[in-house]
Order: sequence, then C-alpha cells, then structure tokens
Amino acid sequence: MPYRVHCMVCAGTGCVSNRSLEVRDALEKEIHHRGLAGEIQVVTTGCNGFCGAGPLVMVHPDGIFYQQLTPKDIPYLVEEHLLKGRPVQKLMYLPPESKTPVPKMSDIPFFKGQRLIALRNRGLIDPEKIDEYIARDGYTALAKALTQMTPEQIIAEIKAAGLRGRGGAGFTTGVKWEKVREAAGEPKYIICNGDEGDPGAFMDRSIFESDPHSVIEGMLIGARAIGARWGVVYIRNEYPLALQRIQIAIDQAREYGLLGENIFETDFSFDLSVTRGAGAFVCGEETALIASVEGRLGDPRARPPYPAEYGLWGKPTCINNVETWANVAPIISHGAKWYTEIGTETSKGTKVFSLVGKINNTGLVEVPMGITLRELIYDIGGGIPGGKRFKAAQTGGPSGGCIPAGPLLDQPIVYDGRGERRPLPDALDLPIDYESLTEVGSMMGSGGLVVMDEETCMVDVARYFLDFTQDESCGACTPCREGTKLMKDILTKITEGHGTMEDLSSLEEIARIVKQTALCGLGKTAPNPVLTTMRYFRHEYERHIRDLRCDAFVCKGLVGAPCQSACPVGTEPWRYIAHLARGEYAEAYRAIRETNPFPSVCARVCDHKCEERCRLGTTENQPIAIRALKRFVTDHVDGLIYKPARVTRSAKETAKVAVVGSGPAGLTAAHCLSLDGYKVTVFEADHEPGGMLISGIPAYRLPRKVLRQEIASLIDENVTVKCGAALGRDFTIDDLLAKGYKAVLLAVGAHKSRRLNIEGEDCDGVYPSIEFLRAFNLHGKKLAKGRVGVIGGGNSAVDAARTALRQEEVESVIIFYRRTRHEMPALTDEVDSALQEGIRLETLVSPTRILSRNGRLSGIECVRNELGALDSSGRRRPVPLRGTEFSVPLDTLIVAISEEPDIDYIPAMGIELIEGGTLRVDPETLATSRPGVFAAGDVVTGPNTVVDAIAAGKKAAAMIARWLRGEELRQPRAARLPAVYVKPSVLSEEERSEIRRVQTPALPMESRRRGFSEVELCLSEKDAIRESRRCLRCDLEFTEPKENQTASRVTAATSTR
Repeated sequence: MPYRVHCMVCAGTGCVSNRSLEVRDALEKEIHHRGLAGEIQVVTTGCNGFCGAGPLVMVHPDGIFYQQLTPKDIPYLVEEHLLKGRPVQKLMYLPPESKTPVPKMSDIPFFKGQRLIALRNRGLIDPEKIDEYIARDGYTALAKALTQMTPEQIIAEIKAAGLRGRGGAGFTTGVKWEKVREAAGEPKYIICNGDEGDPGAFMDRSIFESDPHSVIEGMLIGARAIGARWGVVYIRNEYPLALQRIQIAIDQAREYGLLGENIFETDFSFDLSVTRGAGAFVCGEETALIASVEGRLGDPRARPPYPAEYGLWGKPTCINNVETWANVAPIISHGAKWYTEIGTETSKGTKVFSLVGKINNTGLVEVPMGITLRELIYDIGGGIPGGKRFKAAQTGGPSGGCIPAGPLLDQPIVYDGRGERRPLPDALDLPIDYESLTEVGSMMGSGGLVVMDEETCMVDVARYFLDFTQDESCGACTPCREGTKLMKDILTKITEGHGTMEDLSSLEEIARIVKQTALCGLGKTAPNPVLTTMRYFRHEYERHIRDLRCDAFVCKGLVGAPCQSACPVGTEPWRYIAHLARGEYAEAYRAIRETNPFPSVCARVCDHKCEERCRLGTTENQPIAIRALKRFVTDHVDGLIYKPARVTRSAKETAKVAVVGSGPAGLTAAHCLSLDGYKVTVFEADHEPGGMLISGIPAYRLPRKVLRQEIASLIDENVTVKCGAALGRDFTIDDLLAKGYKAVLLAVGAHKSRRLNIEGEDCDGVYPSIEFLRAFNLHGKKLAKGRVGVIGGGNSAVDAARTALRQEEVESVIIFYRRTRHEMPALTDEVDSALQEGIRLETLVSPTRILSRNGRLSGIECVRNELGALDSSGRRRPVPLRGTEFSVPLDTLIVAISEEPDIDYIPAMGIELIEGGTLRVDPETLATSRPGVFAAGDVVTGPNTVVDAIAAGKKAAAMIARWLRGEELRQPRAARLPAVYVKPSVLSEEERSEIRRVQTPALPMESRRRGFSEVELCLSEKDAIRESRRCLRCDLEFTEPKENQTASRVTAATSTR
C-alpha cells in the first residue's frame, strides 16, 4: 500500500547540528504512537538549502514547509497536520517584515527564483539509498553515454553546452577533457576536487551530503570521455558526513555494477577511491592536491606542464570540482542545446552559491548564470537583517574581491544577459558571471557569497582574509609567503590606529607584486580583497588613518568602548554608568557635563547612538538603557555642582564672535567660546532662544522648564542673547563684521518644511509640520481638527501626530509612510508610543493628490507601494503599484516629509550653497566660502539630531578659536579611547545573573492623550543602579592599571557583565 504522506527531514550538516535527527526520531515515534506508520513515511534527505531556517521538514504531496523545528513541536504537528489535516501556521516560514506565514516551499522567495541542476535532487531523496537516486533517473545519462555515444561525442556535447569549471577558474570543461584525452601517456586519471576550504562556503560539501551519486555519475561519464579507468574523490577529513555519504554511495555503486569491470556490459571499466585531505587550503590548488593524493606534502608547483599533460603520478589527469561533475549527467541526458538556453552568452547553466553573512535567508541556492546581485541578495536572500543597509558582497572566497553597494567609481563595462557589453551604473545590478565578476576585480570562485552590511569594516575584512591566506600559504614562493605577511602587518597597523597615508601606497604596491609573481593561483589571487576594498572603499582606509575612526565600530584600537566612540559629543557613558553603579551620583553628573552642555535635554530627546552600539546588545541580551540612566543622573543631581574650567584672556586677546541662531548648535558654540575667554553675541530670530528645541519638540518629550533652565545655565557674562533679530531681515554678515565681530558662526537650522509638490497642496487645512509645531509650541495655537493625516516617517512626523492627537477637536490621527515601519527614521520608542496612544500607521503608501471641496481639504488620494531597488539613502525605493489607488477623508493634513534651511538670502552675502539648499563648508573645519565665517548644525547637514547639532557646535567653537588665534585649523586627531579608571563594582550572585533590561516608566495612558505632561518618566533609584550594574565595562581593557591587570582580571570579569 503506497504512503499517503511523505515527511522529508533535512539531514544536511547544518540541520543535523541543530538536532534534526532528533526531530526525525521524534516524528517517527509520534507517527507510530498515533497509528499512522502504514500511511506516513519519514524520509531522511540531504541538505534542503535553506540552512538558516533548519531543522526543516517538508510534507508531501502538498509541499508544506516547516522550519526551525524542535522535538517538542512534533506531537502538535502530527496531531494537527498529519492526523487532522490542518497545517500548523506557527511552524511555517514567516518572511521578514510580514505577519503572514508562507505554507508552501514553492511560494517562499528563497526557493522561487532558483533553477536546480546540480542540486536537482536536494531534499527529495535519501542520499544513502541508491534506489532513490535511480528512481529520479539516476545513471540513465551514464547508460546513454556508454551505449549511444562515443568518447568524442561526449566531449563534443560538453563543449557545445559551454560548461565551465565551477571551482573558480572557469576553464571550459570540454576543452580540458579533450586535452586530457589527446595527451600522450597512459593510464589517465580523473579527480574530483572536494577540498572546499573557503570561509563560509559549503556548496560542494552539500552536494556530497545530499546527492553523492550525481558526482559519481558525472565522473563515470568523464572517465569514459577521456579514457580513464580509475579516479579519486579528494575531500576534507573535517567533513565527516560528506565522507560517510560518498563512501556509502561508492560501495552501493560497486554493488550495483556501476563501478568496477564492464559497466553496463560494455568494455568500459572504472573505479573510484576516496582520499581524505588534512584541511590545508592550498590543497584546493590542483597541483598541490595531486601532491597530497600521491602522499607528498601538499605544495603547488609551477605550471606548465599542466595536470592535463603531467598530473597524478606524472600521467594526464583531469581535475574538476564537485559542482562541475554534478552538471555532467543532466547535460548528457537533456542535451547541450537545453543547457545553453540557461545563463548568459559566455557563462552557461547555473551556479550554486552559499549565501552567508548579513543576510536574512542564509543557505545554499542554485541560480541561472547572469542573475544580478540585487536579485540574489534581496529577492532570494530576503535582504539585510534589521533593515540595515547593504554595504558589499564578497565573492570567490579569500581569493575573491569585495563588490560595493551603489554606483561603482569607474563605471566598469560588463556583459549583460545578451552578451553585449555595457556600463554598469550600480553594483547591485552586476550580472553574476565569470567576465563581469572579473571586470570589477572579483572572481566566481567556487561560489561563496558573503553579504556585508553597514556594520562591516572593509579594512578589517581585508585584514581577515589576508590573515587567512597568510596562515594558509604553503610558503613555497617568496611573493606569497612574505607578501601576504607584509600586507597583513600593514592592515593590522591601520586597524590598530598606527597607519600612515604612505602605508596605503605600500599596500597597493605589494598587492600588485604578489598578484603578478606568486607561484600558484591561490597566491596570485590572495591580494584581491585588498585591491578591491582599496578600490571601492579607500575612504574607509583614509578615515582609519586620518581621523582614527572606524565607522563600523569593529577595530578595537580605534573604537575603545563602543558607547563612547558612538557618541557624537564624546561623552563616556561607561564612565557615568560605572559611577552610578557605585552610588557616586555627583561624579556621574560631572562625567556627563564635561562633554555635553545639554545633559538634561539629551537625557530626554537624544537618539542614543550609544545604545545602538552597546556590546551587550550585540549578544542575545538587550543594550544598557543608557539614556534612561543619564536621565536618572540629571534628575537627581543639581547641575550647579559642575564648575567648568574657564580661560581668562587679556583685553588684547579677547575677540568678539557673532553666533546666528540659538538652537543646540549655536548655544553650544557660544558656551564653548565663552569658556575659552571670548565674548559672544547670539542673534535669534524668535522671541526666545532654543531654536528647534523649543519650536519643534513637544513639551511631553521635553518639558519647557527643563529646557529653559538648561539654556539659562549656558548664558553667562561672556554671552549675550539678542532675540527678534533675524539675519537677512535685520542685519547682514557685513554688518556684523563692520561692528567688530572677528568671526561669525551661522547656525540658523533648517526651519522650512519641504513641499509634496502634488495637486491640492495649497488648500486650507494643509500645514507644513514646522508651521504646525511652531504654532502650538510657541504660540499655543491648535490647528488640528477632526480627522488628521500626517505624511512622513521621521521624528517631526511623529511629533506632529502626537501633538495633533492632544488637541481637543481631533477625532483620529493617521500617519502615512511610503516604506515599511522598519525603514522609518523616527525613534522606535516614539513610534511605539504613538501607536500605543491610538495613532494609526499606514505604511507602503504614497500621496498622489490632495482632495478639496470649496478650497478646503476633504481628503487625500494615495497609492500603495512595494519596495524596489536601493536608493541613495541605502534603503529600498518605494515603487507605486498601478491600480491600488485609494482615498482617505481628512479634515487636517500635516506634511512632514523633511525640512531644509530657509536661507535664500545667504548667497548675496558671499556664502555658497550646495544642491539641496544647505551651506557649503569644509567638512573638516566647518569654514564657509567666506573667510572668518563658519557654519554648523542643520544649516549644513539638513535635518539632523539634537546631539549631532551639539557636536557640530563644539567643533565649530574649536575651529573659530583656532581661527582667532591664527592657528592651523586642521590638527591631528586622537582616537576616542577610555582614559579614566573607575573601579568596578563587585556584584552579588543575584546581580550577575540579572540580564533583563529595565523598563523605563511612562505616564499612564489615560493621562497622556489629552495632555502635555512628560510621558517618559525617571527610573527609580533601585532600577537605575540595577541597570547600571549590567554594563560590560568595555573600558577596563584600556583603563585598568597595569599592576592590577593580572590580579584583578578575573575579578573584573566576574564582577561586571
């Protein structure tokens, strides 16, 4: 009686390591327990490919796909699906950003875009049962080759198919076979190169594990073609499952008469043996592999002669890799014409890739040659986890190159799918084939593809691969042995903060010498990661050297404590957290205030970049609640305890400085210049200082009393504030210089909302977000009424929505955003709060027209979007879907898509603007095109965060002070490394086991919706101290006294997390 259901359990290495065999055993046991053993068969298969989702079970005939199973899931799955016929949704694949599971494997994007040839039997057969391979037409190609074709016809078919070696070099397989057949000397040998040693690569191993007979059949056909009677499968000893299955397959093939004498009762005889490699990377090179098979040290030799002429034991030898052999049987079965219809003009067929790194769908994929990186990474790979930006893809293993996101600097000419050469504007549109990858400095390799996101340091990537190749170098030739070491040493020097610009020239020169002069292919390609990262990411190398910054927060010698390095103003969060953990509140406040003149403001509205980089958050735990701890300190310590150091200058040394704008950048600069002994006048267009802090940020986030107290603390005898004085209206830069001001800082912010530029935008009831927020925050005007819509996804949009919700005549509020919630620039906590308060969020929609009646807003017409290609921001561009238009009735519409400076008058004053309407400045010095005039904050960057504006103000003050003293503005920089030792707290056993992040208290919901009381509240003392003691104390590696290091290292490790 045939089975009605087959449960295919993946038993590839990845799934086995995740206990898939236990899942299989539990499945068999439960099926037997339920009396279903006669109806349902459990089949152990090879690798299914979707390795990141394992353990996997496929239920046929319906093709239902279950992922990440554990033995505990099995009883429920059997009862619901196999007994009651109700597939279990909670165990199905759930796409990123989706709430709807995908039941069928064929509908999962990871599988939909694939074309299986080499992996044709994956997940469908038990690799340890030859009968299942035969049932899938196994060995029919061999029968055809032996009984219907001559060796010459076999070679001609492989040549006509255009099959190229899948091990990396891409040499034409048929031509190689022909050379071996025609070479003088007997016997001839064939070898399967299964020495797969690239980091992150598991293509060949998976083929061995899931379909070993496909390799054997390909080798048999190849042996017939070239006249070989014996072959070798060379495979690493560290792949035990692959070794086990290929040996079982060889034994079964012998038992069935498919190996041995007179196969298929013909005159063809052939046998195979397995040679286990010791794991040396260099043995992937064909001459080194041959030496290893012969029992010698696996060192490469110079070529020519090539193995096709002088190979194993000095005889003609054909070496192909695992995937190449697996492609042979389908070509013989279906014909060359069938094969040539897949792929590109120059690269035929498919290619197997292992997708690894920063990608949602990790696993093994087989795709047609010519597929683009974009399709592979986003359509099949599911994009980058956490919505982060794609940065680069590394192909070809350690010998490959790194291909960047976005436009390529030199617009390389690559082949398209029609065999035509054309410019490539965006690397993500690179067709994956041999020629295109070579053109951009990379290579196909065996098929490893490592995806990198914005948190990947490309200098460190180059160092990592050089470390690998240098360690794996056989040492036979000087260029590789010494050259890789020299390159690695230079890269290490740069990542540790000791590099020079001259090192870059040396690095490039050494890389090119090694590439040109190394003995073997591995040595010649070892510099590729260096050359491509320097070609496409040279700015990162220069940033490491010139600015001593690793923007990916990877290089420890430049980063130190990540929380400190991430803070734009240079605050040491670890330091005030360490003091807080010890109950030293005053010291904690001083640690904050030393670098930040707005500690209470930032404790409420900072976008906490420090938390994003907290190392505790890179583990399975949540990051320290750094901003909440800052809030506790600033709420519990009187700011007057901090007495900043001041410089006293003589009348001759003192100079007057004009600061235009009293937002966070302007007031910070004024304060810093005051401490440096200069007289500063701040000119503010509004009736009180604060800029966007007071006009743009609602009181429920930033109470006005707190803000005004902090501003007042910065205005001293050296600082004068003149309100109601606007640049361009009341005075000019020439006026300021004429009045004796020796320098001018423009910090006027970005107070002009960008327009939608769609029909109906000028009707009554439509407000720019800046106008809407200013009307309420400065003048108490409540403009929102009835049904309110807000267009935008940034903090301004969320602030406007929550402010509108609190106005009495408002019925409902909807935020319309063109991408998904994950791409919203607004702070996650603020979006969460908005949703909790009852605001609706409509994502993947764009406005197309504003509807009106009698000149008054009546609604908005929108179209639904899907996410397409990446745009200049590194996010996927929203693409409108035709036929999805819909309208929403509204009474008030707030447009909050972005802001820009309102400075049309500036060019007349001799100051240059750039595209986008911001000021042109030297990024290192903040100097404008007019001597003595500097600019900082949003007027330079466009809308930015409060803490970034404060940082810009500090930098501007430093540059102005150097200008006034006649000093060079550009000065050497230092890495931000911890420098102050704070003795770690000794934690109790209970505290050491506490890993949960504290929950920041909030105002009850019933008190929030109609009031402007502060929503986020202060931590209790108990919670603040407990949270501070979760800190890993990354600083101790840099600050602990040397005499204490040996004695206290264990204590520090156990007393801090």
